[in-house]
Amino acid sequence: MAGKLVKCPICRKPVTWEGNPHRPFCSERCKLVDLGHWLSEDYRISVPRDILEDEKEVDDGKV
Repeated sequence: MAGKLVKCPICRKPVTWEGNPHRPFCSERCKLVDLGHWLSEDYRISVPRDILEDEKEVDDGKV
């Protein structure tokens, strides 16, 4: 049995999950490319709009 295959999120190359020290990536290079995307803010975690509006009201002194 070859193990579960997944696609690398960066280069889309099929890679074995089990025993892969770089998972979910295929290599150290793809791992660092992904880190670079986070550091340059290409990726963002979204926040629900109502939370942002509540924070704005607090900042404006309305609450």
